[in-house]
Amino acid sequence: MSHHDILAAAADRARAGQLPYRGAVTPQEALALIEGNAAVKLVDVRTRAERDWVGIVQIPAGQHLAVQWNLYPEGKPNALFLEQLKEVANPDDILLFLCRSGVRSKHAAKLATDHGFSQCFDILEGFEGNKDAAGHRKTVEGWCKAGLPWIGA
Repeated sequence: MSHHDILAAAADRARAGQLPYRGAVTPQEALALIEGNAAVKLVDVRTRAERDWVGIVQIPAGQHLAVQWNLYPEGKPNALFLEQLKEVANPDDILLFLCRSGVRSKHAAKLATDHGFSQCFDILEGFEGNKDAAGHRKTVEGWCKAGLPWIGA
């Protein structure tokens, strides 16, 4: 699937789901976009603790941006989220937002869109995906389950 086709499918998902940002991509589509265009950036909104203890996507450092949505251990929203995003990304960059299971990334994509970032996409399923029947992640869906490159803690 070409870069253009992926973005068109993502936009179709936005229209169908009435999403308040440009679109939504699968983890596989996100990786294809990243590999196909060095200007595409993945914004990992998980806490630093999640990245340190659970793992991170394995993509070029210049394409992996870490901007926490919530702070750890406080559990409070990051009041500097937009300011920190503006330090590492431009309003016209293609930004792919990633969190653990695809909830915080949706909020981050919406907030960024509301503040002038025009190319915001949610990565569906997140890094670890939802829990299975036994309460474990990385077994049902997500970046890790898809077998995409990542480095464990």
